[in-house]
Amino acid sequence: MQTHEDSAPSQTIRAILGLRGLIIEGALEPGARVLEQTLVDRLGVSRTPARAALIRLCEEGLLEQMPSGGYVVARFSANDVFDAIAIRGTLEGMAARMAAERGASGPALNALRRCVQELDGIVAGLSSDPDLTGYVRLNDRFHELLLQAAQSPMLRRALERQMALPFAAPNAFVNISRADTAQVQAILQVSQEQHRCIVEAIELREGARAQALAIEHSRSAWKFLRRLFEAEPNEPLPPAIKFLEPVLR
Repeated sequence: MQTHEDSAPSQTIRAILGLRGLIIEGALEPGARVLEQTLVDRLGVSRTPARAALIRLCEEGLLEQMPSGGYVVARFSANDVFDAIAIRGTLEGMAARMAAERGASGPALNALRRCVQELDGIVAGLSSDPDLTGYVRLNDRFHELLLQAAQSPMLRRALERQMALPFAAPNAFVNISRADTAQVQAILQVSQEQHRCIVEAIELREGARAQALAIEHSRSAWKFLRRLFEAEPNEPLPPAIKFLEPVLR
């Protein structure tokens, strides 16, 4: 029997991924009200993970909190998406550069290395297990460790505020696809190699290289979006992202 400690993180991740999917795939349209009970019923999670998912998606900008309470699906544009990804990349590039130039501590570097090693195992097994839950958890961990290594409360506050922009979070588009195609696996393999190179650049105190790698790494979200347009050209696009077609093609 699973303990509460074992099941709660998994349920929370499932709730976050599930709610993101409902919005991005158009099952919940802009302006639609999202209730805690709706997530409990549709995603099969308990109330606490459902509540955590609502808060997280509000932070990411996919939901807006109503003055009277509750949440509605946010309205956003293609420019919002592009700008959010570009701003996050710039800030995370600063974090990587600061970590390299200020000299990340031994414990900080060890934590980053361990995270990369755990991600190696996930990415290596994608062909047999395309579930991305473990990848999402560790990818979030990597980006948090990178921010910690920068040793900048000011940068942390700026990045946390920026995460309120639509689609800014590192994992915002990961759940669009399972890792069950060669193209998705290739995207994640490149992303993982970038993780490794960022850590290497920080360890060698190569600030400019670390910054450039982190900025390029942030564009993985665009690669996931392009996959939707290129992998299945005859398949209808998810309603919530059709507005992106003119930007990506």
